[in-house]
Amino acid sequence: MTEQAGKPFLYVVVCAAGIAAGVAELITAAQEEGWEVGVIATPVAMNGFFDTAAVEALAGRPIRSAWRSPADPRPFPPPDAVVVAPATFNTVNKWAAGLGDTLAVGTLCEASGLGVPIAVLPCVADALAAHPAYQDSLIRLRGMGVRFGPPFTGEPGIEFPWKRALDLLRR
Repeated sequence: MTEQAGKPFLYVVVCAAGIAAGVAELITAAQEEGWEVGVIATPVAMNGFFDTAAVEALAGRPIRSAWRSPADPRPFPPPDAVVVAPATFNTVNKWAAGLGDTLAVGTLCEASGLGVPIAVLPCVADALAAHPAYQDSLIRLRGMGVRFGPPFTGEPGIEFPWKRALDLLRR
């Protein structure tokens, strides 16, 4: 657990899926459970997939999406846990392959290597989820101890299970 206010620190990694607009629900639920939250977004997610100003206000700190320079201080403490929601096809595959080309994926690769608990709520269309690379990535990440929520394809009328991520961290 981090020293900051005696609360555990949760990284929320947000990927570019339409459902990302609801990420405030996850942040609020985490805060209600006593987590401090820092948001890391993929560069594409920062381009209108969610209300960045509202999320920064809710989390109480800036969203990170780019690498810091070596001279800059670390803006977040080390994570006690990480949630990836929504997790896209691209992010899952890059992470499983160890391709940390963005801050978001690099952070996931590092957290995996440190044994930090990670919960993932995938948002991947059925056609992409059927791709062999994605299936291989799920197997690899599960073998690394990553906890996955139920698949979500973005179908209208079905709610994204934001709070399920916190349940996954408790198991």
